[in-house]
This record gives sequence, C-alpha cells and structure tokens, in this order.
Amino acid sequence: MTLKQKIQQHFIDVLLQKLQYQQQVLADLKETGTNETKSTAGDKHETALAMVQIEQANMRKQMEQTHTEIAIVQKLIANNTSNIVLNGSVVKTNTAYFYISAGIGKATIDGELVIAISPTSPLGIQLMGSTVGTQISMQQQTYTVQDIS
Repeated sequence: MTLKQKIQQHFIDVLLQKLQYQQQVLADLKETGTNETKSTAGDKHETALAMVQIEQANMRKQMEQTHTEIAIVQKLIANNTSNIVLNGSVVKTNTAYFYISAGIGKATIDGELVIAISPTSPLGIQLMGSTVGTQISMQQQTYTVQDIS
C-alpha cells in the first residue's frame, strides 16, 4: 500500500469513527428526549425537551457534513498521480504532507505529519495547480512543494 493509499484510508477511517460517535450521541439524545416527554412537571421540562430537540437538529447537521466529507474522500482515486496539485493530491512540502481532500485534520502516518485540507481553504487554494518547486507564503510560513502524488 502506498503512502497516498494509507493516507486516504486513514482519513476515511477517522471520518467513519466520527460518524459512529455522532450516531451514538444522536441515539442518546433521542433517549433523553423520550425521557423528557414522560415527565409532566411543566415549563421546566418543556424547555428541556426543546433544548434536546435543538441538540438533535445540530447533531443531524454535523452528521450530514460528515457524510459529505466521507463521500468526497471516497471519490478520490488514491493511485492517481499528476505533475500539478489537484483535488486528491498528496503534496509533500518542507514542513508537512498536505492531503487535498476535505478539512479533516492532522495525523501521523508512517512517521510523517499529514494534514488533510480542503481545496477551498486558504492554503488549499494556493496549492491547487502548483507544481514541484512552487513556494507559497502564508501566515509567516513559507511552504515549498517538494513532491506531488
């Protein structure tokens, strides 16, 4: 398995774990809501039920975002290579590897720092279309593209 394939699989696994956690939180919130409807103590419990419903709606939005991120990463072809940075590229710079996919976060894979960023993030926008040797300055940091896979 190539480093790029490991990176893609790692971030898919991270997103699937995140989704599983969100599903558990939503199930817990549903149970809490069910328990709140059984109480008849008045306004206090109606307010608590409304808060639980708001939390459920927020969790559903988060789950929708996670589903979108999973779809984005799964669509990317891990064995596709190019001489320019595209969506799905793994970009080796002088500071870290950047996985152009979705803003998922950081990980250490095979001893290398890998940061999954969106192609629409400020750094992602500057990296898109760049080639080996390109230098990008952002927030008092200079990134030099050393390799693209």
